[in-house]
Amino acid sequence: MKTAILGGGLTGITLARLLHEKGNEVTILESNPVYGGLCRTMCDCGFTFDIGGSHIIFSRDKEVLAFILDMLGGNRQQNKRNTKIFYKGRYVKYPFENGLYQLPKEDLFFCINEFIKTLIAVEKGQVQAPRNFREWINYTFGKGIADLYLVPYNEKIWKYSTEQMSMHWVDGRIPRPPVEDVIKSAIGIETEGYTHQAIFNYPARGGIEAMVRAIARPIEDKIQTGFTVSSVVKENGVFWIGNGKEAITADRCISTIPLHELFKCLDDVPRDVMGSCAGLRYNSLACVFLGIRGKVPGISWLYVPEKELGLFNRISFPSNYSPYVAPPGHSSILAEITYHEGDEVSAMADADIIAHVIEALENMNIIKNAKDVVFSALRRQKYAYVIYDINYMKNIAIVKDFCRKKDIGLVGRFAEFEYLNMDGCIRNAMDFAGKLE
Repeated sequence: MKTAILGGGLTGITLARLLHEKGNEVTILESNPVYGGLCRTMCDCGFTFDIGGSHIIFSRDKEVLAFILDMLGGNRQQNKRNTKIFYKGRYVKYPFENGLYQLPKEDLFFCINEFIKTLIAVEKGQVQAPRNFREWINYTFGKGIADLYLVPYNEKIWKYSTEQMSMHWVDGRIPRPPVEDVIKSAIGIETEGYTHQAIFNYPARGGIEAMVRAIARPIEDKIQTGFTVSSVVKENGVFWIGNGKEAITADRCISTIPLHELFKCLDDVPRDVMGSCAGLRYNSLACVFLGIRGKVPGISWLYVPEKELGLFNRISFPSNYSPYVAPPGHSSILAEITYHEGDEVSAMADADIIAHVIEALENMNIIKNAKDVVFSALRRQKYAYVIYDINYMKNIAIVKDFCRKKDIGLVGRFAEFEYLNMDGCIRNAMDFAGKLE
């Protein structure tokens, strides 16, 4: 059985390895000159940065976590999470509901009062079940936590009204806080949220791409880079997959590339199906990389909900993940900015975005002096975040049904069009491979 896998990102590479280990003949077709997708890494001037945003290794899935750590072997660094939210000029413990005691008193009262009022109203059946993401936030956390943090942060990262977003994705990704933890937090008793990521791993050397390369080691000769798929046709039970210059044949075709790119390669797609694919929304990502002379705050990553502070929604500090990703005496910062075609960021020059980030970080006192910046760069990723709008469930059902009829398997974040973390991508690859002969 010969299997063609479209896309050489984390999902495609993992799936190919698993199928190879089952005795399948596999070919991975990757459009970029280097495989890895959103898990690629750049090294320049002694600094190492992950070009698809800040990546760390954690998982509730013990099998997946064991798989990743086994792949890395001794090339890993274990870290204790120290994550903050930058709120009104102060560092508040993450997640927000576990750091209420660090808020100004009036904000603390607003949060805990609304949380308890909502809790009582829900238990009495006085609040209708949520119909969208905004209502879910209010229903779960109360108006205080919603208005002060969760709504502004989510609307900053998604660039989309939370009232126009589906709740489809929140269960499991945004945990419901234990009531006792919220109350403890309000009176200053330390609590921990998101405990599954309280300890995380990261490759000691090579950035997150080191993980993908470790997975790919036995199948590197099966990866064909620089192959941009332009056509996928099935004739007489055989798939013909071309790039405009050559074609390969396969008994089975599995796509891990974005649905929008896959559908450009398919013939005879009905107008309504193409419309549903076009209706699947996503955000792009601009990552700004800064090399700094001296030290940065001892923080893992920092959420920035206030629009006035800067375009970025999250700042991470890779040099706190591993001592080998910055030259001696230096540190590193990675700023993430989401955007979509046609908005302010999409029209900005890279140099202007970098200058904006440096100025904003200096105003936040994260960078003491702009002269301490010794390296800067920017990378953009077209497909970064899946947006769950109100029409998501209808559109994705139509698109997936069409692909099933075409016998094209879909695995991975933008192939399934699900907001999957790295562990979710690996889990879905494992499950998919397990179902195949």
